[in-house]
Amino acid sequence: MDDTAPVAPEDVKQVIVIRRDLGMRRGKEIAQGAHASSAWLVSAVADALDPATGRATVTLDPVAAAWVTTSWRKVALQVRGEAELLALHDEAQARGLRSHLIRDSGRTEFGGVPTYTALAIGPDRTTRIDEVTGQLALY
Repeated sequence: MDDTAPVAPEDVKQVIVIRRDLGMRRGKEIAQGAHASSAWLVSAVADALDPATGRATVTLDPVAAAWVTTSWRKVALQVRGEAELLALHDEAQARGLRSHLIRDSGRTEFGGVPTYTALAIGPDRTTRIDEVTGQLALY
């Protein structure tokens, strides 16, 4: 697929995957999903940040630019446990997809034990993401 071809808003998305086996409070699940969703962009800005000026110039590929400037389309999915979450993250990265795994510090839940809670894959072309997550149930 030509990654420089124009991208229609309906052809790009991000998926947010939440672990359902942890029994997290609803607000905690939302916060973990939000961390995952924004991690790729925050990372890009942090990497480009000039410490002297506090300025950053971030260059986005055409697919990410289409997502940021149009739809911000997100789909929430669920997994049953840590092994499934980690396997999805590994597969997404192996396929060259943006994938950001969130490990909660455990300060408010999980008894002080750092715990993998969520991940976001994308933004990228819907077809590429679906190859990794198409079998998952909606949240």
